[in-house]
Amino acid sequence: MIDEATQWRRFAALLPPADAAGIVDCWDIGEQEAGLDRLVAGLLEHQVPISDTVRAEIAVAAEVWGIRTALAPGLGRCLGDHREDTGLRLIEHADTVPLPGSSVGTDTALADLLVVPWIACTRCGRVLARAHNREPWGDLSYHARHYVLFVPGRSTSTALFATDSAWGALTELRMSCVQA
Repeated sequence: MIDEATQWRRFAALLPPADAAGIVDCWDIGEQEAGLDRLVAGLLEHQVPISDTVRAEIAVAAEVWGIRTALAPGLGRCLGDHREDTGLRLIEHADTVPLPGSSVGTDTALADLLVVPWIACTRCGRVLARAHNREPWGDLSYHARHYVLFVPGRSTSTALFATDSAWGALTELRMSCVQA
């Protein structure tokens, strides 16, 4: 797994040098949310095509910094590079129906949670999802309680990750595919 600062510089390198410098500056001064917003805006403005894997990585960074919901529409409009991308694919859509936690795993921590499929491995079919509480007013909790790795249709092979482990869960998704 690469460290977050290196990942940030990889994202910045997608843009023209002047824009890239602004993204790195945001990281350096602790304005990650603004940097991610500038990144997605720059990708759209310059019509930079990105792979599905990069799109998923940006989504994880946005999740970590608490702006996934705000960036999702713009990230979804970013151009794809139309190359065969044998890696990750962002699968979350506004109309994604949450799954009962018990349908994706037997761990009691999932029992009362709703699981939203988020990122899929295009090679092995495993899915990284976010597990949320249902709030009293009916919506899902803003922050994920857990990240869940599962194989659709098999509730016995799940892995749970803590609320602060989005990058770790993504790394495990990648590694589990390599090991499979």
